[in-house]
Amino acid sequence: FASLMAGDTLILVDGVDQALSASTKGGEKRSIAESTTQMVVRGPKGAFTESLGTNTAMVRRIIKTPDLWMESLKVGRVTKTDVTFMYIHGIANDKVVKEIRQRLKRIDIDSILESGYIEQLIEDQTFTPFPTMYNTERPDVVAGNLLEGRIAIFVDGSPFVLIAPAIFMQFFQSAEDYYARFDIATSIRLLRIFMFMISLIAPATYVAVTTFHQEMVPTTLIVAIAAQREAVPFPAFVEALLMELTFEILREAGIRLPKAIGSAVSIVGALVIGQAAVQASIVSPAMVIIVSITAIASFATPSFDMAISARLIRFLFMIGAATFGFYGIILCLLMMVVHLCSLRSFGVPYMAPFAPFIPVNNADTVVRLPWWTLRQRPRLITANTVREGANQYPHPPASRGMVNRDLEEGDNNEA
Repeated sequence: FASLMAGDTLILVDGVDQALSASTKGGEKRSIAESTTQMVVRGPKGAFTESLGTNTAMVRRIIKTPDLWMESLKVGRVTKTDVTFMYIHGIANDKVVKEIRQRLKRIDIDSILESGYIEQLIEDQTFTPFPTMYNTERPDVVAGNLLEGRIAIFVDGSPFVLIAPAIFMQFFQSAEDYYARFDIATSIRLLRIFMFMISLIAPATYVAVTTFHQEMVPTTLIVAIAAQREAVPFPAFVEALLMELTFEILREAGIRLPKAIGSAVSIVGALVIGQAAVQASIVSPAMVIIVSITAIASFATPSFDMAISARLIRFLFMIGAATFGFYGIILCLLMMVVHLCSLRSFGVPYMAPFAPFIPVNNADTVVRLPWWTLRQRPRLITANTVREGANQYPHPPASRGMVNRDLEEGDNNEA
């Protein structure tokens, strides 16, 4: 009956107590298009669609090994949604696979409409602003994580695939990091981490400096800031809170409006409101600059889930800075680090390989070393740590001088 309701055809034979089910599902499907949430300059452009069969086939097109195993089940008493989790047998940790299987089978709900339902029902920690499962709509990202020993969860009707276990540094990595040279990838990754810290503490630092620690700023700069704030009736914390809330409203309005006018409204609204607020002496020009830099820095994080976490935690840092100055910022940072170290993703420490510290796995965290040095997969995630063979350092057969000399000798012989 479930197959019939899903669009399959049942073949019944007289006198036989069993039926044959033929797959005849129809309906319109969205064609494979470019990713809209994880754009890259270099790399594959195709992204997942809402079709479960298409999504799994896109991954199988990349990983052509018989060890790529899939397990399917139906979740949801009413919707009977097809959910499939995929892993590479022999690389994935059997304990993590068993845990994911048990958590999926434990779900008892009437409907599953998107992979976000699954994420919230099987994650380790619920009361945290940080995401403990990674989601992507790029097949190459899913393939790369499967090859590191992770498990991918596909949900029919959703183009976003869940990946578990997830660690903190994974949210600052982009697919493009592995297609570019290691020095370029490392510099861009360091820039992303720096931008994340700016999006966290830039407004709080301004509030702390202008409220408590004026002596830490050069005299010329603090005099200029004081002259700007002379006509502003609000303290720095209220000023920063007003501007941050205004920019959050504009950002959300730009997302919900139609694409043709959404970006224009958000940009024009920010310019007009910022300029009008400065002229009305509600906020200072320096605060508008700080909030603008913070908003731009938040877009540099590759993962939207991690970026929106920073947008929320930013207000806690502002409260700490307004209360205790730089001491409040340091206190909030310590509390955040302690909280991150306490998180787990399917039993894997969230801050690995920093805590616990695993030196061999730090080659692909804050920095990304050359491919010929990345011999091992993450130890706490996979059961098979060997990724590549020894002596993968490139050894050209001849130097450029020898090639040029051979070419000159060939030209002389022809003459």
